[in-house]
Amino acid sequence: MTLSDRRTQTRWTTQVEPFRLGVVPVTQGLYADITGDRPGGSGRDDLPVTNVSWLDAVRFCNALSRREGLTPAYAPEGHTAEWDTSADGYRLPTEAEWERACRAGTVGPRYGRLDDIAWHAGNAAERIHPVGGKAPNAWGFHDMIGNAWDWCWDLYDPDVYGSYRVLRGGGWSDEHWSCRASVRRRSHPTFRIDDVGFRVARSGTPRL
Repeated sequence: MTLSDRRTQTRWTTQVEPFRLGVVPVTQGLYADITGDRPGGSGRDDLPVTNVSWLDAVRFCNALSRREGLTPAYAPEGHTAEWDTSADGYRLPTEAEWERACRAGTVGPRYGRLDDIAWHAGNAAERIHPVGGKAPNAWGFHDMIGNAWDWCWDLYDPDVYGSYRVLRGGGWSDEHWSCRASVRRRSHPTFRIDDVGFRVARSGTPRL
């Protein structure tokens, strides 16, 4: 699969092996059930969990794996983590996996008409919305674009940004140009904000 970055005007190709991905982002309800925490204080279980850092997401993946009797994928240390690629537990998608799932075989900037598939600055009324409220893509994934950005596993550009990790998908407060399948953003692995969440992946056959 070929990825690109408009900021650096670079393109690169990576191999994507079979993987599974959550149909919707991790919700407030699931996050609270697994961790006992409810970031942001929302009482709605059907909202995407936000105000979670990349490290929070890594720890959640390990906790969910243990709950289900799976081998945790990560060994967190400081602002990073080692990934045991042989583990069968939950993990964050790589950005290549994320983009492949988002595009679902399409080649344009989005997998459908923006207002039909995404909550964004033009229609979200300045707030986040429950998961699954917009049309899915052809592979059945909801909210790949808009509502909340997704943390991915990858370092963004370690030579320039050090430990910063990749964000994908756009959020409820973003303009249309940020809500595209190819858009990449980055932030520090401890960063938390109200339009950034994540979804879980596992290696193997598609969809969780």
